[in-house]
Amino acid sequence: MVNNIFKSDILKVIDEVSKLENLIQLNTSTVQLQKQFLKAHSSYKQLETISEYYFPAVSKAINGPALAEFEENDGKTLPPEGFQVIEEFIFPTYNPKSKAELLKEMGILSANLKRLDKVSQTNEFTDSHVFDAMRLEVFRIITLGITGFDSQIAQKSIPEAASVLESIEKYYKIYADNSTDESFQKVLKTIKKGKEYLKMNTDFNAFDRAFFIREIANPLSIGLHKTQVSLKIPFIKETRGLKTTAQTLFDKNAFDAEAFSAFPDYETTPEKIELGKLLFNDPVLSGDNSRSCASCHHSDKAFTDGLEKSISLDGRSLVKRNTPTLTHIAFQRTFFYDSRVNYLEDQAVAVITNENEMHGSFAKSVVALKKEVSYVAKFEKAFPKTEIDEFGIKNALASYIRSLSTYDSKFDGFMRGEEKFDLDEIAGFNLYTGKAKCATCHFIPLTNGTVPPSFIKSESEVLGVPDKHKKLDADLGKFELTKAEIHRNSFKTPTIRNVELTAPYMHNGVFKTLEEVIDFYNDGGGNGLGFNLQNQTLPEDKLNLTELEKKQLIAFMKTLTDKKYY
Repeated sequence: MVNNIFKSDILKVIDEVSKLENLIQLNTSTVQLQKQFLKAHSSYKQLETISEYYFPAVSKAINGPALAEFEENDGKTLPPEGFQVIEEFIFPTYNPKSKAELLKEMGILSANLKRLDKVSQTNEFTDSHVFDAMRLEVFRIITLGITGFDSQIAQKSIPEAASVLESIEKYYKIYADNSTDESFQKVLKTIKKGKEYLKMNTDFNAFDRAFFIREIANPLSIGLHKTQVSLKIPFIKETRGLKTTAQTLFDKNAFDAEAFSAFPDYETTPEKIELGKLLFNDPVLSGDNSRSCASCHHSDKAFTDGLEKSISLDGRSLVKRNTPTLTHIAFQRTFFYDSRVNYLEDQAVAVITNENEMHGSFAKSVVALKKEVSYVAKFEKAFPKTEIDEFGIKNALASYIRSLSTYDSKFDGFMRGEEKFDLDEIAGFNLYTGKAKCATCHFIPLTNGTVPPSFIKSESEVLGVPDKHKKLDADLGKFELTKAEIHRNSFKTPTIRNVELTAPYMHNGVFKTLEEVIDFYNDGGGNGLGFNLQNQTLPEDKLNLTELEKKQLIAFMKTLTDKKYY
């Protein structure tokens, strides 16, 4: 039944895209093209729930970001394709001179839709997968839908979210239609409430996302979860960053740090955390026993140091980049500003062996630690099957850092219905997820660049950060590793949890206050400053935030501070 609906919806999208292509051929007006584009894109939203779940690669080709992507395995840069690329041709105004190029993109989109139709013919559905897909789609609405992630120019993501709810409703009714169970009907009422709210409140900047998430999206994902339990449909047994059993994105234990480490022997334990904390604060790991991890990561500053850049081990020069927070970094797929390592264990190795930071040797540290009776005992408790070794050191350190990712801020309490926001904090959240476009890179709830709802990739962005002389900063970022032009001046999107404690900001510490950071984004990043960056991924259009809105945005960001720092 679900598959029949899905196949039918694919044919509808193919038809709507064909109509758009015909209008382009006929040199139709901008208004008509925009109207048909929105109709076609909305029809895609009807099948997004299943398409994104079962066919993510094809779905990305159909509706992925309008940004080139570098394939590190073969060293090739792939151009973007799909609806978001086509949107840029048609909005805000269509230029007939681009007709040939637009038709080429339309041909690619049509081919990908036909590919989707073909691969769907042999797809097998299970109830477990359908419910998993529906809840993930609710999470997609929250994180990518109402934030405008895939409608950044047309800004029609609010009414399109209603189309998504309609598709969830169609699938859910398969299970609910023959039931008089009150809980089933409650879910359908929540969907109806959501559709009505979305259709009545279509203004992108004015939309109350705080209300929608707390009163509609969260109750809906909880309702879907309860239905699955009541029908005795098993949850998918799969290790994911976002647990398959999470009722909402904001559950206290919704995210699994172990899923981000990926190796069974990396598993975090209380004994490893305790040992890691000791090692983190002990200069024994540095080459001259003068510096520990804590020397540059101060716990009272959310594990930053308050400096633009730390002083090198020689006491004279500076390290290359600003010291990032270690809080809440467990839930990301790459580490360091240039994304050069993929696991926390490797991050520890890179820092300890760096000649400017600690200039240590793991082999020498092993010898030194074996001479300490207290360490021998603690290593035996943490790693009962092995003696002190290099793996144990880096795994213990990583385990301690993973323990610093506990979501207990005021924001988390608000999203769970446990705390209240004042009016400025609510307005700030709605700006963050709306007009200010923060959440299209710093995705909620993690507020880093790990892309929801699969959370399997962490992004980097080209912002055009200036240096202290107001010139483009000379640091090339990720380009130094990949040599791909799209990565020139590209840096990983960090978490902004505890951001009020982690000044100065950016990879070079150039901005001393949150006000300066917001002004930079408000002006359109580096291109807004006149740098003429061809590969800037940050939209260069001014955000036009008022002074009040800037203050409200900061008020919200301060709700991301862990309660232990209050």
